[in-house]
Amino acid sequence: MKRYGLLALALLFVGIYLFPLYWMYVTALKSNSEIFAIPPTFWPRDPQWIVMDVWQRMKMDVYLRNSLIIAFGVTVIVTMTGTGCAYVLARIRNRWMDAVLFTVLMMQVLPSSLMITPIFVVFNQVGLSEYPRLSVILAQAAKVLPLYIVLCRATFLQVPKELEEAARVDGNSRVGAFLTIIVPLARNGILVTSVLIFLQSFGEYVYSRSLITQRALQPATVGLQSFMGPNSSDWAGVMTYSAIYVTPILIVFVLLQRQIVSGLTSGALK
Repeated sequence: MKRYGLLALALLFVGIYLFPLYWMYVTALKSNSEIFAIPPTFWPRDPQWIVMDVWQRMKMDVYLRNSLIIAFGVTVIVTMTGTGCAYVLARIRNRWMDAVLFTVLMMQVLPSSLMITPIFVVFNQVGLSEYPRLSVILAQAAKVLPLYIVLCRATFLQVPKELEEAARVDGNSRVGAFLTIIVPLARNGILVTSVLIFLQSFGEYVYSRSLITQRALQPATVGLQSFMGPNSSDWAGVMTYSAIYVTPILIVFVLLQRQIVSGLTSGALK
């Protein structure tokens, strides 16, 4: 009975967690009048399929391409720069490294809305404002880099030092041991963290809204506000747009769920 009780409780929490996602997809199929019906309907009476209309009217292929460019750019920069930093923080343990780790954690606390003003001023002075997507990539990379370092550091801590020492005894350098021994063992943790960084960057809004003024370069998060007007809003269009935007993220999660569930230690304990 205890097991069935825990299962029922888990299903209840899963249902509560997934209900907003279900409501988004259901509302995308409703008409504007049915959306505000009282009592609300949990399934559309007359389903409206406006996906192609929203796709063509909003040119969502352009928005999604810009979101992918920003997300891929941020992920590449963070992975290339943060992996080595996380390895150093995991292997060298002293009070100075603890101070560095504390500083990294404090960088994660700073909100994007607070940092956007100084970032905008600096980028404008150095000429990066002429390359708005690059500016967003650099700003977002700086924002999520501390998170990547902290998560990857936990992965490298799981890798036994003896393997690296054995490689160095065999004549390998520290860099060679890092690339040929440590990174392959920690690849699951690096992959999971990179996916999290990609998904977080795919939904970036603050920097894109402030640094990109050309509509052709804006990501999908900024394009969503096109449905919001001063007097009225197209809620059916908002939900349809959101459903199109969220679906690729769900597909990525489903395809990589095994790697994500496996955790950050499977590569080190293989």
